Amino acid sequence: MSDALTKNALAVLEARYLRRGECGAITETPSQLFERVARTIADAELLYGPVAMARRYEERFHQMMASLEFLPNSPTLMNAGTRSGQLSACFVLPIEDTIESIFGTLRDMALVQRTGGGTGFSFSHLRPEGDFISSTGGSASGPVSFMKIYDCATENIKQGGKRRGANMGVLRVDHPDIEQFIKVKLDGKTLRNFNISVGVTDAFMKAAEKGEEFPLLHPFDGRVVGRRDARKTFEAICHAAWESGDPGLIFIDAIARRNPTPGLGEIESTNPCGEVPLLPYESCNLGSINLARMLSNIDNAPVVDWNKLRALVHDAVRFLDDVISVNPIFSSTRSRKPRLAIGRSD
Repeated sequence: MSDALTKNALAVLEARYLRRGECGAITETPSQLFERVARTIADAELLYGPVAMARRYEERFHQMMASLEFLPNSPTLMNAGTRSGQLSACFVLPIEDTIESIFGTLRDMALVQRTGGGTGFSFSHLRPEGDFISSTGGSASGPVSFMKIYDCATENIKQGGKRRGANMGVLRVDHPDIEQFIKVKLDGKTLRNFNISVGVTDAFMKAAEKGEEFPLLHPFDGRVVGRRDARKTFEAICHAAWESGDPGLIFIDAIARRNPTPGLGEIESTNPCGEVPLLPYESCNLGSINLARMLSNIDNAPVVDWNKLRALVHDAVRFLDDVISVNPIFSSTRSRKPRLAIGRSD
């Protein structure tokens, strides 16, 4: 199996994935890594069938990974079979407009990133910069200021002790601070540990198409606190994205229409790279199939082996379902605002 790994692949495995002893020396080989992961994930099969079935899937899962046809997300490779046990790729964590919520979620972010997970947030519930705070008589610093605090914390937390964290920050397009949010990464220095996306609505996109204004809404009560030219705002988004790569767009109304569990809440953010919209405190389990290894050579021409791909997809989905079954990321007691219960990362 190691013959299939390039020098770069071996270097990455040694730097990030292979287990180390108390003194930091590597204590497992790439083959042993795949054995550890396959054995841990296949243990979920004991919930549904006999030991023989679990061992059969253990062999299959090992073969899928050792052949480099399929690999799960990094936390599964890092943590399966370890004391941490945190196997999910990414989480969405909610932020409400209180100091307790803002810094409680910052704590949760640190716990997730310590075990190799990424984090997504919607900052849309935070009051805009300069807004009056009745409890202190002061003024709010706005969502972008707190994003900078989250970014600084991420800068100093290595995921799983091995790599820097990754975040997604979302702000609704009708938030009063949207212009500041759109331009925040243009200096090339700010929010280096964030991808950012504007949560655009159907109404905004229609206004941009027609060249009309759209309202800015206060996040507390939805009252109109200003108006902006939708087309100019869209052009500002496009310019910033061209200049810096951010922000992206998240079509929050389209996501809401496809939300399979609307009774559980509103989806306001995604994982750091935007593939998976998630409810607050949801996590995603990701896996990758190497399509280059799904090819057969027929008459000296590459052809997709659809039967092989079909079988691999089925087994990969079963692998990811088993990840859910053995993943101890949350405490068993769920409250209205659950707290993450993630163990040590050693």
